[in-house]
Formats: sequence, C-alpha cells, structure tokens
Amino acid sequence: MKLNLGCSTPPWPDGFVNVDICEPCDVRWDLTKMWPWAKNEAEFIRANDIIEHLPDKIHTMNEAHRVLIPGGLFEIKVPTTDGPGAWQDPQHVSYWNRNSFLYFTRGIPEYERFHGAYGINACFDVVISRLHTWPNGVVDLNITLRAVK
Repeated sequence: MKLNLGCSTPPWPDGFVNVDICEPCDVRWDLTKMWPWAKNEAEFIRANDIIEHLPDKIHTMNEAHRVLIPGGLFEIKVPTTDGPGAWQDPQHVSYWNRNSFLYFTRGIPEYERFHGAYGINACFDVVISRLHTWPNGVVDLNITLRAVK
C-alpha cells in the first residue's frame, strides 16, 4: 500500500490511497489520532505539505514508522523555519527544519540520547535531504526517510 497524506486536490493517481481530513479523498481521517492502518502495512508514505499541520511531531513520526514496512519509505515536503513559509499559514502548528529529523534518525546523538525519554519509537535512516528556495523566499525541505525496524 502507498499512502498520500494530506492529498488535497487533485488526489494522486491509482496505486495511492489518498488521505485527508476533508473531501476529495479515498480515506477521510484525522491524522492527529491513531492512524487506521495496521503495523507494517504501507511500503510508501507521501506527506507533501501536511506534517506542519499536525501538532505532535512525535505522534506523527511514530505513526508513520508504525504503519511502514521494514525499509519502507517516508517522503516528506515541509516548509522549513529557514524561510517565511513555516510561519505564514495560520494552520501551521508544528515547525520543522532539517535538524528536527535528528531526533528520529538512527545513530545520531540526539536520537540515541533522547528517543527513550521522549517516547520516540520511530527510527529512520535518511535517504535524501535537500532544500528548495522559492522566489518568494519560502524554503521547503524535501526529505526521504527509510524505516529501520
């Protein structure tokens, strides 16, 4: 299964389960709750401009990790705190930059020291990470993570 979280309009083509809190989508779901998929059910999760709308970073990352198969990929695009995009939308409730992912990355000191105390079950390797700056100054982080289980 491949999930497209926060699918918006238009939903992604066949092969993706398009998920959003409002129509149009295949699955209408509030991602601040426990996600409706079983452990190790998804091979791929696409989260394009959605995780900044979810208030609990640890819940979001733990749920993505839980539903991914071992080695499954989590592809994220998020406006970073390196530009004005993170702050401009009144519906943004969590703020991300490249260092935010250190707490979910195997072998990184922040992960190794704090994951147990913080309740972080998610463990990922970074496949790719790059920044894109738009002409209006918004900086997006595109990062793909591989689930370590």
